[in-house]
Amino acid sequence: MKVKQISIFIENKSGRLAEVTRLLGEKGVNIQALSLADTSDFGILRLLVDNTDVALETLKEGGFTVNKTEVVAVEVPDQPGGLCEILQVLDKTEVNVEYMYAFVARNVGNAVIIFRFDEIDSAIETLQKEGVNLLTREQLYGL
Repeated sequence: MKVKQISIFIENKSGRLAEVTRLLGEKGVNIQALSLADTSDFGILRLLVDNTDVALETLKEGGFTVNKTEVVAVEVPDQPGGLCEILQVLDKTEVNVEYMYAFVARNVGNAVIIFRFDEIDSAIETLQKEGVNLLTREQLYGL
């Protein structure tokens, strides 16, 4: 149920984000979801892509600092309190959320949230025990 995510350290200056997307586009890598967190000097761009290995190699060759991490894609009821229900499940067992971001799916009635946990295996076990739908890589890219 783990999904590979790439994180790119980028300077907070004009053109750097465009450079990342240009390099990936030239190699035919499709970006499925993204999150950008920044400060005044730099940012961390997190991406879910259809070909993680090609993206990593391409961005490293392009001079970017890149690493691969594991995240979990969780299907969340698209209704008021839907996210709260998931977070309360995690809180019961003191699973810590490091960060999260939304994934926009075209053909599903639920939202998809990408979670990074400090203890990913414990989080997966907790969510599965509570009947929460976790998406595989294949399901995620099929949306």
